Amino acid sequence: MAWFKKTRKPMATPAREKPSRVPEGLWVKCPGCSQVIYNKDLVANLQVCPKCAHHFRINATDRLRTLLDGEWVEYDKDLVSTDPLNFTDTKPYKSRLKASIASTGMKDAVIVATGAIDGIPTVVASMEYGFIGGSMGVVVGEKITRGIERAIDARMPVVIVCCSGGARMMEGALSLMQMAKICGALARLDRQKLPFISVLTDPTTGGVTASFAMLGDLNIAEPKALIGFAGPRVIEQTIRQKLPEGFQRSEFLIEKGMLDLVVDRREMKTAIASALRFMGAPARQTVVALSPQP
Repeated sequence: MAWFKKTRKPMATPAREKPSRVPEGLWVKCPGCSQVIYNKDLVANLQVCPKCAHHFRINATDRLRTLLDGEWVEYDKDLVSTDPLNFTDTKPYKSRLKASIASTGMKDAVIVATGAIDGIPTVVASMEYGFIGGSMGVVVGEKITRGIERAIDARMPVVIVCCSGGARMMEGALSLMQMAKICGALARLDRQKLPFISVLTDPTTGGVTASFAMLGDLNIAEPKALIGFAGPRVIEQTIRQKLPEGFQRSEFLIEKGMLDLVVDRREMKTAIASALRFMGAPARQTVVALSPQP
């Protein structure tokens, strides 16, 4: 006969975490200095950390907003790749194209437009890293080439903002052909004595670096942008040596004579406008369409 009766205590249920009242995306942590930044303050500062000046990546449309005075005229925006090689690897190329179009709202990895940079009519090509790594395929090459040809016809300077992983492997040799195609158009621009400014942002690598990105009359880079042909990890594995600190970053390249300027994004528009005036680009307050949009 038991002298006492055991009583089981009810198990404590873990307290439920209260849902956060802070809206997602309201604050951003800087990867450079770990500073927590109010998102609206970051946008107002052109996506540059106010404490350490780390440059966050921005999309092609925002890039145009930082450089151009107001509205712009976009060309060839409906050009889209036809998957000429019917490429299929781990994921069909057509599926990747559809996913990138849905996520970016663009048909390919570049916007080509005419607008005014501090009153100077300019053809600007802005690359979009969010579209398959900003890779250069047939459409990117065609749009940039057409933009250069429009600049020649209208006697305008050209600015290309590079942000790319290189040539698009899913289009094979056809993507590599765009390197020569764009360089040929830039040669014609040079013969017409019209300025070309290349703006290199993080990252600019592969076939883009090996072609038009380094052909500017003035090559300007944002601070600490990764610029090179092969990536640093590939180089280390190939040569089996540790690379120096800051290798392939803007500051390293300007020391080696591969760049002309490293300019903070907040000062980029002023720097480009000043350079274009020095190169003799005429100023005009109104920018009109060069030809009917397709």
